[in-house]
Amino acid sequence: MRFIGNIEAKIDAKGRAFLPSTFRKVLQASGSEGLVLRKDIFQNCLVLYPEAVWNEQLDTMRSRLNRYNAHHQQIFRQFVSEVEMMSLDGNGRFLIPKRYLQLVGIEQDIKFLGMDDTIEIWAAERVKESQMESAEFGQALEEIMGGGVFGTDAESR
Repeated sequence: MRFIGNIEAKIDAKGRAFLPSTFRKVLQASGSEGLVLRKDIFQNCLVLYPEAVWNEQLDTMRSRLNRYNAHHQQIFRQFVSEVEMMSLDGNGRFLIPKRYLQLVGIEQDIKFLGMDDTIEIWAAERVKESQMESAEFGQALEEIMGGGVFGTDAESR
């Protein structure tokens, strides 16, 4: 399951948004119906997880945390308690609760960003804040991808 792209949309007066058709097609192809909405841990955006991806995340987290460690339980509790189960209506819309809209400063204009196995939802005017300048992005990619096997082939030419 791979979500890619950057799609602009609007929230209606009731807080509903249409999930972009390209993303709906990916969900349908995977057989996934349910979605889980959560505020991102690091960025000021919302994240939509297909239910299967969410369950994998929980399994991974649970395997790394000890149920009998109070701090681990606190981390797990906070991670799972700040979510909302979502489903699409017959028109492909879903309701974003007001508290989530307020939490990330979404008023009406939003951007959906495909992030591989999840979808981020941003206030349209805030997306730029999360992105690097072109030169910085190029340098970061070079540092990450330029070494090892990738760098060896390029350097030998």
